[in-house]
Parts: sequence; C-alpha cells; structure tokens
Amino acid sequence: MGMTMTQKILASKAGMDEVHAGQFIEANIDLALGNDITTPVAINEFNRSGRAKVFDKNKVAIVPDHFTPNKDIKAAEQCKFIREFALGQDLTNYFEVGQMGIEHCLIPEKGLAAPGDAIIGADSHTCTYGALGAFSTGVGSTDFGATMARGKCWFKVPSAISFVLKGKMSKNVSGKDLILHIIGMIGVDGALYKSMEFSGPGVANLTIDDRFTIANMAIEAGAKNGIFPVDDIAMEYVNDHVTKEYTVFEADSDAEYDQVIEIDLAELRPTVAFPHLPENTKTIDEVGDIDIDQVVIGSCTNGRITDFRIAADIMRGKQVKKGVRVILFPGTQKIYLQALDEGLITDFVKAGAVFSTPTCGPCLGGHMGILAAGERAVSTTNRNFVGRMGHVESEVYLASPAVAAASALTGKITDPDKL
Repeated sequence: MGMTMTQKILASKAGMDEVHAGQFIEANIDLALGNDITTPVAINEFNRSGRAKVFDKNKVAIVPDHFTPNKDIKAAEQCKFIREFALGQDLTNYFEVGQMGIEHCLIPEKGLAAPGDAIIGADSHTCTYGALGAFSTGVGSTDFGATMARGKCWFKVPSAISFVLKGKMSKNVSGKDLILHIIGMIGVDGALYKSMEFSGPGVANLTIDDRFTIANMAIEAGAKNGIFPVDDIAMEYVNDHVTKEYTVFEADSDAEYDQVIEIDLAELRPTVAFPHLPENTKTIDEVGDIDIDQVVIGSCTNGRITDFRIAADIMRGKQVKKGVRVILFPGTQKIYLQALDEGLITDFVKAGAVFSTPTCGPCLGGHMGILAAGERAVSTTNRNFVGRMGHVESEVYLASPAVAAASALTGKITDPDKL
C-alpha cells in the first residue's frame, strides 16, 4: 500500500524509502519550538545532555508568549531564564516583546514553517503548520530539550483519517465551525494519535487562515497532526513568506486510511462548543438562550487579520452590550499594525471593546481576561476545559469570530445572520 502525506514526510526525514503505521522511527527535525512555559524545563534537559550548543541555531525557535508581557515575578524569572539561554546560544529565532507574537501565528509569518518540514514544538498546538503541508506536532519539554541537542526526534508513525471536503461554506461560516463540527462528530479522542488529512474539491474554498485554524485544533480531536495539500492557495502564502528550500509531498493514490469521512461544507452551520469539552458542540440553531459576561477574539486559533475583519464587519458602528467585556488580541505585531492601518482597532474601541498586545494570556487563564466564578465567556480560542480561562466554576463557549462578535453586541450567544 502507498503512504499518506504525513507518512511520506516522515519517511523522508528518517532517510527511508517507506514507513508504515505503528513503526518507530527517528526523524531529522527542521524546526524545534518552545515558549515561556515549556522552554525552562527543556533548557534543563538540554544542559543534562552535556552539549554546549544547540544542534543548529537557525532551527531552534523560542517565543515567550503565554504569560508575556510578564504577568508576575515568576513569569518574569522564567522569561529571564530563557532570554539568557537564547542570547547565549545566539539563536536566530528568539522573539522578545516588541517582536514576539503568539508562536503559532508568528512562525508561519516569519517563513519558518514550509511544505514538507518536520516540526516539533513544546506546545500542543504546534500542529498548526499542517496548513502549509508540513508535519508538525506537539511534544513534551523533555523531547524539545533532547531535540535542541541532537536535531532528531523519535516518532511512532501515525495511521490516518481522510476528511474529503466538498462544496463551499455559507456566509458567517468559517474554518472554526468546520473543525468544531468535526470534533463534535468524532469526539476529543476520535483521531487519537492519528493524522487528520484533508483533501477534496472543498479544500480550494478554504482560505489559508481557515486551514491554520483547522490544523491548529486537530489536537482537540486527539490527533498527532493535521495536514492539508499544498495547492495554489497554500503556495501563494508560501511564496510570500518562505525563502528556504522545501519539498512538497502528496499522498499516494493507494494510501491506506483508517476511515474516510466526507463533509459537504455547504451544509455547515455556525457551531458552538459548550463547556467543558470541544466535542460538546451544538449548531447556532440549537444553542438556546445563553447570557454571557465576556467575549474573547484572538489566539493562535483565530487571531489573524481575516478574523478581525470578520468581527469588525459585525461590530462596526454598533455598541457592545452593557455589562459585557470584549477583549481582542492579535496573533502578531504585523497583524496588529494591519488592523491599525485598516481602521479595525478604531472600530473595536468605538464599539466599547479593548484591543490587546499579542499574547496567549486570556486563552489559558494566564492574564488579561480571567473569569470569575459563575461567569461565562464566548471565546475564539481552542479549549474550554474546566478552569481553562479562570475560576473552575466559570464556563467557556468556543465559537467563531462571527459568532463571538455578534454575541458581544447582544450579551447572548447569537447567530450573526440574525443581527
């Protein structure tokens, strides 16, 4: 049998003609990534290796983004620790405040993720880069530390689920709705240690930002990675950002999949994940009357310029519902400037929202948007576990930027089509 797209990349990086699901391999890594939470542990592991220098200063990236700008003394100490390491190693891709962004928005923007790459990151949403036809996956800090030393990482080759897309999504339906629909359908362990591979004519109707969102949340279905074919839309992004050499891989026509799932994009509706799991999904027509206290628009999932354009189109000239807090945070400084140049920040502030620096803070209950007991938030982030954004008695409802923006205006989870 032939190989899937993921299996072909892993075979190439392992220096093998072919690999098979379940096989253990050691693969060369094109980029190893860490953040301010996971990197301190990884540095300690690296130091235990006895190596004086990382395997390649151009292939290790560190982005302090979770508690950055520093929320407290402990966060400041962590960032100081990794800053001293990055400067001591003369890392090319260390991004401090002023240059930093949310890592999974910043890495593609900087051209550090390319088709055919094998990327590991000490953050579960490293699978984002599958939007560009890369194999990218999250690992623990120990694996990150070892990879910084050796430039290699062990993997069990994953089997795959094929998602064949057709049709085109309706207005106010986006990639976020598609991935929430899929997770609701197969569950948070429905793709456990599998590759989620997307294909079909409907892929051409997904923007690159849709694809980043979908690949980002593959982990929420338990997947090892999510990956898209490198078509004209992906190549347009690659040509605008990537300067290094890369290789485009395609799945074999006789590749073996554990399951094939066909999805008609035209049938999708705006979708909301209820507490406390991303699989607890309902369409906007099934939501009912849910009052909210806060709206968060941003994150590595939906903090790109298209997300803010969607939200601004809904909020422009209107007012946030009294009693609702609305926080928007972009993925990178470049996105921030673009939103500024397009007048989107002005639209948000006039509507009664706040526009933040790039940070992961609110998403993981870190800072700049913590929920109190009994509070509810609609968020465009990727997780809604118990206590994810604050108090264990708070609730997080995951939704698209369109639903989040509409809800900000009404104070209830709202169908943007009904404003």
